[in-house]
Amino acid sequence: MYNGQTVVDVHGHMTTPAGFRQFLAEIVSQNTPGRKLEVTDEQLETAQQRHLKFMDDRNIDVQFIGPRPIAMWHWMRPFLQEFWAKTTNDVIARIVKLHPDRFRGMAQLPQCRDKDTKNCLPEFERCVKELGFVGAYLNPDPAGDKQTPGVHEEYWFPLYEKAVELDVPLMIHPSTTYDRRLEIIHANYQMNNYLEEFVAMQLLTHSNVFQTFPRLKITICHCGGGLNRFIPTDKHVGQGDFSKNLFYDSCVYDENYLEAAIKQRGVDQILFGTESPGSGGAIRPETGKPSDDMIPVIDRLGFLSAEDKLKIFQKNPLKVFTKVRI
Repeated sequence: MYNGQTVVDVHGHMTTPAGFRQFLAEIVSQNTPGRKLEVTDEQLETAQQRHLKFMDDRNIDVQFIGPRPIAMWHWMRPFLQEFWAKTTNDVIARIVKLHPDRFRGMAQLPQCRDKDTKNCLPEFERCVKELGFVGAYLNPDPAGDKQTPGVHEEYWFPLYEKAVELDVPLMIHPSTTYDRRLEIIHANYQMNNYLEEFVAMQLLTHSNVFQTFPRLKITICHCGGGLNRFIPTDKHVGQGDFSKNLFYDSCVYDENYLEAAIKQRGVDQILFGTESPGSGGAIRPETGKPSDDMIPVIDRLGFLSAEDKLKIFQKNPLKVFTKVRI
């Protein structure tokens, strides 16, 4: 809660027992898609207790949970990827069913660089219509090799059309990278996140995607990966009004960067996101609290009014994710 109001976190990832990842390794190494995942509701519930404690400690009431991006394994061959996406989504649905007051589902799509995005549509539709999910993740570089068409290209249009038809947003969240330049960097998928997110933002704002799909809503994680260095009237910055289409979550832990991003993007474009539990475990020296305890950070940003803060914590997420009821 924030001042008695429900807090909605759009950026969360599923928490699962150890057997979930082990199952993934086994179906890949043994080439056995179709096997049944042997994880009980009791095992899932035990895993959720840690997750819910993180949320409670950070005053998060409702969180949208999707796949853990490094476990999407979009580089797998399509027949394995389609099975894994369905398995992952079924587990997310089970977690939501265990705690329907705390969680909402975000879909993993069976993305593959070598297949048209039409192959994602049946699972996308199943997740929204049958499982009640409120959106889906989009990995702009599923193979991790920078060879997939940019998010402004027609390769992605079937997915955009389906998102509009289903009236749910897509959330851009990259995953693993095979960029050799980044091999020296520990947890280099994190650097890949903001590189790919910033490129995606630039491609979307310099193209006609939102003219072609005026009702399409896309949220880019981590405040869009990077800031524009030009003023809005400069030709190097994407021109146009994207206020009804393009949004960003607040999942960045450096306070200075977060402040600059909110000022540049605009309050109305920012949705509260923490990725907790996730990569934000570092302790802030000034508070002694984990860096992903984000409500106090946003609350002390002096340029934000009380209404601005409520927009970020609740109103903006509900404005973008229209299928969510709290």
